[in-house]
Amino acid sequence: MSAVIQIPIFPLPDVVLFPHTMLPLHIFEPRYRKMVQDCLAGDKRLAMGLLKAGWEKDYYGRPPIHAIAGAGEIVRHEELPDGRFNILVRGTMRIGITTELAPDLPYRVVRARPLADRYTDEGPEALTRRVDRLKVFYLRILAEVQKGQSEMAKIFSGVKDPGIIADRIAGAVIADTEVRQRVLECAEVSARLSLVQDQLVAVLTRLSDRNTPSERGSERAN
Repeated sequence: MSAVIQIPIFPLPDVVLFPHTMLPLHIFEPRYRKMVQDCLAGDKRLAMGLLKAGWEKDYYGRPPIHAIAGAGEIVRHEELPDGRFNILVRGTMRIGITTELAPDLPYRVVRARPLADRYTDEGPEALTRRVDRLKVFYLRILAEVQKGQSEMAKIFSGVKDPGIIADRIAGAVIADTEVRQRVLECAEVSARLSLVQDQLVAVLTRLSDRNTPSERGSERAN
């Protein structure tokens, strides 16, 4: 069983951090400025937690957050003259929150266990074929939005691990926060690949519908 870690958590209603992805953040609330200051003075680690529905009623308190969160490390920061921060966080792992510490600090701190990727009995050849399909779908999306091979290179450069590739594609393509959270909660790589592929197909369908003139519009054009 993995060791329990203690880590500050930054809960937001619309942000999900995946491992092996980069997340820029602008920090302006005083409690989270303090959190960043403490992180920079320590090991630079923090977690991003997704707030559950109804968070608006207690945003400045301790509204419920999802039990699975993304943890990362501040790799770049800029402190502005008024005390705000611009930071860049590199996702490092999934964590499962076990408990939240008493509110002794302005920000929230949790104890959690790192969650490693899990693999089923699916063989490496089958996983490779599934990853290849993801790459094809992702390349088609880039073509639809008129982005080139350089964007694809950012995702796949030097990476062969199926779990990492799924996380990076999800981080780049999936916009819906709740779906992103579902992907984050997929520690089993096979299930994650399936979910990400379904989302890529859905994105391609929407892009195709957007770029295809309606029958009525075609008639008017004629």
